[in-house]
Amino acid sequence: MDRRRRSSLATGLVLILVGALIFATQLVPGWEMWFQWPLFIVGIGAVLLVIGLLTRVPAMAVPACIVAGIGGLLYYQNVTGDWNSWAYAWALIPGFLGVGIILAGLLGGRFRKPLREGGQLILISLVLFLAFGSFLGLIGLGPLGQYWPVLLIALGALILFNRLIFRRR
Repeated sequence: MDRRRRSSLATGLVLILVGALIFATQLVPGWEMWFQWPLFIVGIGAVLLVIGLLTRVPAMAVPACIVAGIGGLLYYQNVTGDWNSWAYAWALIPGFLGVGIILAGLLGGRFRKPLREGGQLILISLVLFLAFGSFLGLIGLGPLGQYWPVLLIALGALILFNRLIFRRR
């Protein structure tokens, strides 16, 4: 199947799915209560992934994971009303990028390098999330709360150690 045909197929499928969703919310009373606005952002991420799969462009998994991840954060904040969490939740965005890199590698038939690079981004993201959340006093980490600087030191040492090992190879 040529590229133009796959692109038309992806566009048609996306339009059908969006139209069916809107039609269902109009026909079934109360069904729209399950669809809050942040879920539409998650849906846009899913649509980007479907387009990438149909057009055989695995790299579309990267923006799909970023958009869907941000939609998930917004959904959590909308449901709980915890909008202050954005002060540290932004640190999860590099982790969404890492998930996208790993997924794109899986879809593209490569695994080892994307797993290493994506895994590093996920680890950095989680450490930053815990550090900023603890520092701002918004996450109760129990006994770990006062030792969050140790996480930063360990992350820095891991990055330096990793760079020194892979530079020699």
